[in-house]
Amino acid sequence: MKLSQKLVLQCKEKLLEAKMDILNRFRDGKEQIMADDRGGDEADQTMRIIAEGEYLTQQERLRERLVEIEAALSRIDKGLYGICEETEELIEPERLLAIPWTRLSIEGAELREAVSKRYAR
Repeated sequence: MKLSQKLVLQCKEKLLEAKMDILNRFRDGKEQIMADDRGGDEADQTMRIIAEGEYLTQQERLRERLVEIEAALSRIDKGLYGICEETEELIEPERLLAIPWTRLSIEGAELREAVSKRYAR
């Protein structure tokens, strides 16, 4: 029970591309925030504060995705890539190609969601 080497290499390439994209977005976002003029009236300052809040939210999401990508790359290096954390079965190849950093198969994701719903009450 193992993924094909071709699939793993395709996913690794997608992961590295996604990682580079995120790092570029970090850099571009930082440059944009740093370049914003600090002057203006209260309305301008309010809009800048809102934009900074959105920027920080976006940066947090990107950071979380980067952590997932790094974890997936680590699983590839360890030979554990593509194994569902919930069911310990292989994750569907189509799912890995669509979301190469995923840790769960469709069945595993459904199980985890059912458990979280049960305990969320």
